[in-house]
Amino acid sequence: MEPAHALPNTSGNGSGTGSAPHSPAATGLILLAALAVLLATLVGNALVVVAISTSRALRAPQNLFLVSLASADILVAILVLPFSLANEVMGYWYFGGVWCSLYLALDVLLCTASIGHLCAISLDRYWAVTRAARFNLRRSPGRVKGMIGAVWAGAALVALPPLLRARPGSRECQLSQETWYVLASCAASFFAPCLVMVAVYCRIYHLTARRTAALLAARAPCPAGTGKKGPEVGMPGWRRRSQNQSMLLCRRRLVRARERRFTVVLAVVMGAFVLCWFPFFFTYSLGAVCGEGCRVSKPLFSFFFWIGYCNSSLNPLIYTLFNRDFRAAFRRLLAIPCQHRT
Repeated sequence: MEPAHALPNTSGNGSGTGSAPHSPAATGLILLAALAVLLATLVGNALVVVAISTSRALRAPQNLFLVSLASADILVAILVLPFSLANEVMGYWYFGGVWCSLYLALDVLLCTASIGHLCAISLDRYWAVTRAARFNLRRSPGRVKGMIGAVWAGAALVALPPLLRARPGSRECQLSQETWYVLASCAASFFAPCLVMVAVYCRIYHLTARRTAALLAARAPCPAGTGKKGPEVGMPGWRRRSQNQSMLLCRRRLVRARERRFTVVLAVVMGAFVLCWFPFFFTYSLGAVCGEGCRVSKPLFSFFFWIGYCNSSLNPLIYTLFNRDFRAAFRRLLAIPCQHRT
């Protein structure tokens, strides 16, 4: 659920006939920043969809999550961001009451769906780690599409109240500030998925660290004395021991490098998600609980909700650039020559 619908009153003027809410310099900066976010969201997510559609290496069932996530973020850029930007720059809602209801419902639907997809991806990865053999056999496109359908259905339930609320001729476009709706929508859109993601990724990290420790504890195979022919037959004992120690050291370095890389990926995934969404949902729910005394200033709240929008532009980077197949597909689509390494 995006913040533009939740801003207490960003218009500053209910009639829409007053002065602009920002200075010309501030308006220019807001336009540049918002258009950069919009363009990055469109281009990045479109590349994800095209890459998966055209690359045979990316047609695994789990990548359907990324197609649906990218589609939701593209719709955010097309159907939500332009109107949020116009509302912010003009200081009032220009597009009428009917479109206000549709806009708010789409805002809640698409952004809740985007967060729900991130939660579903974390669960899919957890099951792939903990039940690798059974889960990979049952991870069919139909099963993945069922999880995607559940995500969209849950988002639609959260988005229904804004659609049912009429706003005839209003110059303001904001969601209901009723405490029950604010708390329920924040819990369903952010806090519950966030708790699931934190628990799941912590569990994945502990399992990976445990397996890494087991690999590091394993000894390198020593063919000496086995009676088998090989390149080490006739090799002096000290040389065999030195070679085995080098192999073990190399393997430990590789395993540790893999663990560090995996830790970085998890930190980026959770860090970007929490940094983008937590400020808005925390201040939005806090204001509903304790009223005007807990509300932050309008400029700061506006900054928080635009940070939330940034998550839609970061998702393509976070969930694809750590994958070699995605990088190869992006290079092919952008006609970037591949760098050959020995």
